[in-house]
Amino acid sequence: MNDPHRCSPNHLACWLASLVCLASTFDPILAAPAANADWPMYRGDPSLSGLAKGTLPARPTLLWKAKTEGPVKSSAAIVGERVFVGSDDGMLYCLGFADGKTLWKAKTGGPVESSPLVLDGKVFVGSSDAFLYAFGASDGKEIWKYETGDKILAAPNYVKESGKTLILAGSYDYKLHCVDAATGRSNWVYETGNYINGSPAVSEGWTVFGGCDALLHVISVSDGQKVKEVEAGAYIAASVGLAGGRAYFGHYENQFLCVDLKAGKEVWAYRERNFPYFSSPALTPDLVLFGGRDKLLHCLKRADGKQVWSFPTRGKVDSSPVVCADKVVVGSDDGRLYLLSLATGKELWSYEIGRPVGSSPAVARGKVVIGAEDGFVYCFGQK
Repeated sequence: MNDPHRCSPNHLACWLASLVCLASTFDPILAAPAANADWPMYRGDPSLSGLAKGTLPARPTLLWKAKTEGPVKSSAAIVGERVFVGSDDGMLYCLGFADGKTLWKAKTGGPVESSPLVLDGKVFVGSSDAFLYAFGASDGKEIWKYETGDKILAAPNYVKESGKTLILAGSYDYKLHCVDAATGRSNWVYETGNYINGSPAVSEGWTVFGGCDALLHVISVSDGQKVKEVEAGAYIAASVGLAGGRAYFGHYENQFLCVDLKAGKEVWAYRERNFPYFSSPALTPDLVLFGGRDKLLHCLKRADGKQVWSFPTRGKVDSSPVVCADKVVVGSDDGRLYLLSLATGKELWSYEIGRPVGSSPAVARGKVVIGAEDGFVYCFGQK
């Protein structure tokens, strides 16, 4: 739809028609109260930066928790006054952001570890039944489903290309699938040498992802052609974060890497102890933060990979941290959700859930939403 502010007086009729169209599609529950205040997808944005708008209280309180019938490994999406999250019970849930009440749930044929993507009135999510689904965000009705050759564990991403919205999803069939958001028809498929466990990141016309083939793949989103491959040295289970023309990711052989995408070369590598990295990074202008199976949350300088601080938990940290202003929030398999100072890594607050927290936080408008192995979705904020 054209921007009505750019219409001349001669196009008044067009402008009025645009307003009528906008009013007819307006859903007050799904509408965001402020620009960029939502968390519509895994890691918050297509580059998978892990950065949230606004601020978080120094000592959040539990506002609500919502029960599902299986462990919650999916990370939530938050759009307007709704929370969307998957569960291992095979359902995609839509919950009220204010109270956690179930507004609708949609059934798939397998556990939903994938995090949902909410875009243009639809919710896109993968399932272990090997299908990528599109549901109506307002009512949960299935719009289409697209079949891959194996389970989809990671979150889908999207790109706008030549007037179309395209959905990108990796599968355990070794392939990255590019699907038309409106129809669910395949646009292109790119085959790799092993499972794709992470979500594809998108920036500047490229999609970048790691695989269990130990390669960092850089693909053109316009045609699905390979731009380059970079040897990582071990299989990559986590999603890649993109910033400043560089990719940041950890792998199974105990290293966290920074790669220059245009040069296709490693800039730096970080290794502290012999534990793998399954957590995806959060990227500030100066820092990169990620969890490890060494039970630590690591904070490094983005420029050179030098350690700034590390924070110890009592369990592995597969949860991916989110940075919100001067604070960091992350879960741990020790059953706790932690809030830390970004500057020092000191603990500001923690909440004992009691079961492992492997999913990643979703942060919007001063609240944190996260799932846990106990089957509940939790919301924390200021009362």
